[in-house]
Amino acid sequence: MISDKQTNLVYLAEGLQHYMPAYMKILDSALSMRVHTSTLPRTGSKKHIWARDYMPIQLEKNKFLLYRYAPDYLRGGFEDFIPDYPSICKDLQLECVTTDIIMDGGNVVKCGDKVIMTDKIIKENPNRFYRDMLRELENHFQAQIVLIPWDRYEKYGHADGMVRWIEGNRVLLNNYADFDPDLRKELRKELSRHFTVEELKYGTNKHAKVSWAYINFLQTENCIFVPGLGIEEDVMAREQIQKLYPNHKVITIPDCLEIVRNGGALNCISWNILADVPEWPKEEA
Repeated sequence: MISDKQTNLVYLAEGLQHYMPAYMKILDSALSMRVHTSTLPRTGSKKHIWARDYMPIQLEKNKFLLYRYAPDYLRGGFEDFIPDYPSICKDLQLECVTTDIIMDGGNVVKCGDKVIMTDKIIKENPNRFYRDMLRELENHFQAQIVLIPWDRYEKYGHADGMVRWIEGNRVLLNNYADFDPDLRKELRKELSRHFTVEELKYGTNKHAKVSWAYINFLQTENCIFVPGLGIEEDVMAREQIQKLYPNHKVITIPDCLEIVRNGGALNCISWNILADVPEWPKEEA
């Protein structure tokens, strides 16, 4: 599998143009850090910004896993949030293997030889024997799947708002100590079977509900882009993430609050891959 820290090209949905000025600040920050960006075709609707969830998982440089994006939270009148993602893949000339497993890309956290997912994937596929389903995914990913409890206060069931890979056997857990100590205990128990667990922490008197979003950062080979929410935790989040990822430049993207209030952050609205991209011009001395 291609990990986030190997990626050099970031795709964004065309619909992000409805989220100014955050969209322009993402593009400007990427350009300043020499991160290539492009747009996904057929995604002009404001409803199609959540590229992470419907775009395939990159297994190798020229091989992707295309799954069924048909989540339960979009049933009953919200199907127009699902773009024609198979056609998008054809437009981009992606070489895909397919599976009929229902899942979201936001529920796939790549951790080297392991993948963290929440157990919501079992609920999403009630007609599949879950051990066979996980075995199929492990064969595709060539990695062990580590299941963690689904945060039931978050209807999407995405792991990328809960935990992220640092390197080796180290992962970063969100600040559950601030708002759900019981779930934190469960998560640490499951994750500690496989990883050393670091945690985000904020020493504020009142914990902002949107502070969950910092862990939903966008990571490329040299940079990490963290959502800026206009609250005091912005600086604390950037400093902690920078310390944990010393080989990356951590950048805060201002004006992300509207995106976050709609249910996601920078990892959710991006799809980053390893690709053949033009070399940047050499910087003048």
